[in-house]
Amino acid sequence: MENFTFQCGTKIIFGKGTEKQVGEETRRFSKKVLLHYGTGSIKKSGLYHTVVESLKRSGVSFTELPGVVPNPRIGLVREGVKTCRENGIDFILAVGGGSVIDSAKAIAAGFYHDGDAWDFFSKKIPIEKALPIGTILTIPAAGSEASPSVVITNEADKSKLSANSNLLRPVFSILNPELTLTLPKFQVACGISDMMAHVIERYFTNTKSVDLTDKLCEATLRSIIKNARLALSDPDNYDYRAELMWASTVAHNGLLGTGRAEDWASHRIEHELSALYDVAHGAGLAVIVPAWMKYVYRHDVKRFAQFARNVWDVSSDSDEKAALEGIGCLRTFFRDIGLPATLKELGIGGEKIGEMAGRCVHRGHIGNFVKLGEKDVAEIYRIALA
Repeated sequence: MENFTFQCGTKIIFGKGTEKQVGEETRRFSKKVLLHYGTGSIKKSGLYHTVVESLKRSGVSFTELPGVVPNPRIGLVREGVKTCRENGIDFILAVGGGSVIDSAKAIAAGFYHDGDAWDFFSKKIPIEKALPIGTILTIPAAGSEASPSVVITNEADKSKLSANSNLLRPVFSILNPELTLTLPKFQVACGISDMMAHVIERYFTNTKSVDLTDKLCEATLRSIIKNARLALSDPDNYDYRAELMWASTVAHNGLLGTGRAEDWASHRIEHELSALYDVAHGAGLAVIVPAWMKYVYRHDVKRFAQFARNVWDVSSDSDEKAALEGIGCLRTFFRDIGLPATLKELGIGGEKIGEMAGRCVHRGHIGNFVKLGEKDVAEIYRIALA
């Protein structure tokens, strides 16, 4: 096990009706906030009214910035930075899924930066100060409600890049599973893929003596798989949604990666799909993760066999056969919950494989479990084609 520092300062407020506490929680930090959300679903659901009433009761004034879309754009981030500065805002309340929260994080970092907020992503400038953020989560998937990471797309050059800082962890996040009951099945499935990928990026490691976090990862994956099937067959069941919502947070708050080197190649490879084709991140991961596994599994067949036996209950005595069966189980599971299994099902052909592979590794090799260069990434895209 490696040395580590684990810091997760996000206060989690979980359960039925908890969104009504948002005014009280926000008031602890600010009286003047940016209310940041998407394209209108919170108004249709009635959540917007609940939030506004709670803020007003607590004496919190707000300026609204709607318009966040999946794969959130730097253009809206820039508008948010300008809005906060012009209105004396010192707190951001993000109401929505991972895209809204990531947009809020980028605004929070950009507020104190003399240059462009995109500098944090393109130039990897360290984030040294940021506005505090609170969230009300409506889509369990990205884990951004308690993570230090943010991913933003630049619509000008179609690049999708990440940044990280513990300053970006929300100071509080409100998680009410009731808010997820009306989500479309495909959106739920994409969220399931995303949270599983967050665990898998940590699980496949070269670090030795990580038995505790191995078992935590395996248990989290098994719980997601079980409750995903239950929630999709019984979408009105609160308890199944609660299990998924909490698993999404645990999958990406850093706990499962403590003491071990993490990989993150699959996410980087998928980001090119989202950037160039604007596909749903979870759908892209459902295609890329099994393809990555098929390409790298011989690097540590025993770990893949462990994954197969402890997560999927594969019984084969042969490590090689077990490893391949486990990869097949994951691919079949994604298909069973309504996600694509190939790039072709996403409407993506092979014509841009070279371009995507080059963009993916333009800063050097990616991944830690296996270091991948341009030829490796191109081959993973080819595996994912069909």
